[in-house]
Amino acid sequence: MAVAKTDSYAFCRRIARARARNFYYSFLLLSREQKDAMCAVYAFMRYCDDISEAEGASREAIERWRSDLNRALEGDYPDNPLWPAFHDTVERYRIPHPYFHEMIDGVSSDLEPRQVQTFDELYRYCYQVASVVGLTIIHIFGFDSPDALALAEKCGIAFQITNILRDVREDSENRRIYLPAEDIHRFHADLSKRDEKFLALMRFEAARAKAYYDESRPLIALVHKRSRRSLWALIEIYRRLLGKLERSNFDVLQNRIRLTTLEKLKILLQSMR
Repeated sequence: MAVAKTDSYAFCRRIARARARNFYYSFLLLSREQKDAMCAVYAFMRYCDDISEAEGASREAIERWRSDLNRALEGDYPDNPLWPAFHDTVERYRIPHPYFHEMIDGVSSDLEPRQVQTFDELYRYCYQVASVVGLTIIHIFGFDSPDALALAEKCGIAFQITNILRDVREDSENRRIYLPAEDIHRFHADLSKRDEKFLALMRFEAARAKAYYDESRPLIALVHKRSRRSLWALIEIYRRLLGKLERSNFDVLQNRIRLTTLEKLKILLQSMR
């Protein structure tokens, strides 16, 4: 039985509330229509990640999800309650379909153990799993200048490098090394040992992320006025997470560094000023 569009949006809202630890706070600053759209896109992304990270994950499962995506984009909804809301969001905000295929390509690359070799390879991965998210959501925020597209791409790179620095231990345990081998070798770092070589590597990558945050900052002024507070809060949450990583002296091998709920709420309050 087909799921009603209103029920589909309610389903996506529940997923976002439960799982979108950073994104959801910025959603709260949007209109109801925009917030629902963000939740629908987030639900799609969450399913992409969950399929790729499930025990026994396979390329066949990913390709079944891609096939379901193609059907949903045509208005033929497979058996998942997220699709009516997702399709409505994509049509309403005219979001280019290739972005969603790029997301699937990105998560499918995580099915096997990997060691990223160069920054160019890392950039491509960050583009697929994060920049295309930025490119998607600025259609919901609204923008007029094509310059916003390049800035959204850079913003996604900054976000994903921040995530990678936070998750070094967890990713290593899963045999996924995203810090480029060329950089690890340059600093003679051991990702299991928090010594000065490791810290030098982490500081180098953090500086790289900060440069992308700085370069993407003009994006806030390019999205439609009603969306700027939300985008500012989203960027600020990730930027401050990076700052917290730095202040901890990259204590990521023993602890998971994150912003508290109170810290995120303070960012929302600041955005309203």
